[in-house]
Amino acid sequence: MNFREEYNRKLKSLDEILHLVKSDYEVCVALAGAEPMDFLGRLHEIKDEVQNVSVLTCLNMANYKFTSEPDMEGHFINNTWFYSPLTRKAHQNRTASFLPNHLHLAARQRLGYRRPNIFVGTATPMDKHGYFSLSLSVTYEREYIEAADIVILEVNENYPRTYGDTFVHISEVDYIYESNRKPPELTIVEPNEKDMIIGNYIAELIEDGSTIQLGIGGIPNAVSKALINKKDLGVHTEMFTDGMVDLYNAGVITNKKKTLHRDKFIATFALGTKKLYDFIDENPAVEFKRGCYTNDPYVIGQNYKMVSINTSLQVDLTGQCCSEAIGHLQYSGTGGQSDTAIGAQNSVGGKSIIALYSTAKNDTISTIVPMLSQGAAVSLSRNDVDYVVTEYGVAPLKGRTIRERVRNLISIVHPNFREQLKKDAEKYMIW
Repeated sequence: MNFREEYNRKLKSLDEILHLVKSDYEVCVALAGAEPMDFLGRLHEIKDEVQNVSVLTCLNMANYKFTSEPDMEGHFINNTWFYSPLTRKAHQNRTASFLPNHLHLAARQRLGYRRPNIFVGTATPMDKHGYFSLSLSVTYEREYIEAADIVILEVNENYPRTYGDTFVHISEVDYIYESNRKPPELTIVEPNEKDMIIGNYIAELIEDGSTIQLGIGGIPNAVSKALINKKDLGVHTEMFTDGMVDLYNAGVITNKKKTLHRDKFIATFALGTKKLYDFIDENPAVEFKRGCYTNDPYVIGQNYKMVSINTSLQVDLTGQCCSEAIGHLQYSGTGGQSDTAIGAQNSVGGKSIIALYSTAKNDTISTIVPMLSQGAAVSLSRNDVDYVVTEYGVAPLKGRTIRERVRNLISIVHPNFREQLKKDAEKYMIW
């Protein structure tokens, strides 16, 4: 088989690719930094040709007109596993809808309901053996490639070539178009003073030789900085971040004490800066595996001293966490929070940590409350919460009664709200 000839037969212009989309189709695209941005950026151009097209995404990276413009209603609906600021705006136009999920089950559950007509992803150029690398994400991409009627790849030489479950053969692909845009990069949020206080509390809970899972934002970035004096940490994470590269370069992360995939970074997607992308490019120490594996609580629990670190928006006095909504309004998504929180607690010596600021809106609102706001989603059940951390300390909840939880949580509330919360606990008989 001449792979180059097959490649050339499947190579199309983006105009031709766009017209493969028909009314009532389900079109799934790759996650976050792996989004086919050229395709999504021009999808609105076929608006007048189609009706009721479901575009399945996760963490949109750009302000795509197919979902941001009000007149797209009825033509496209952006169904997504995770809201970004851009999707929150689209929701107001009725052109976006949230798809509840646990990350490790996201592909299986949606595929059990609806088969995709088209999958579009990004990939590195084909090698001499006919293989592309899916580069920045294999969270659900492999499952959708296997299930879709039509598989399309946006091939781009600027993307890092990564190892693991990332390889797709030319024989699995129906159409190709080429792009030379740069991968999307995240602006690194420098931790503020409050972030660093929380980060230091969390670092005190992490023992040498632990395997960690981290996300992005001020608090996770503060945790990365606070871990600088630790030894022999490993990584088994949903998202590969810049902070992990820094810790590796500092000799903190070695992956040598891991019990599962020793000497390897394990992740399901990456999103960050060029520094991160250069690090993972053709790096045999980094393996990307399907989200159904990486985020399976059973798999996570096989790591010795697994530590899961996630953030939340609101926690009630019994330990329920709302990490994805503000009241009834969807804000982000569950993602892998419950996957990693439960998995870490199944680990020998493992810990699950939920972090949040003690207040919001310039210290006018407590984020630890008697009960969650009306309509709020429970992202993590109180049965699955281990530690809660704010800038005022650490509240252990695992194994504690409601009365013990109330006492521990009030101890880490902003001082302005402690007395009122004690009264509320009495008023509502939260004991």
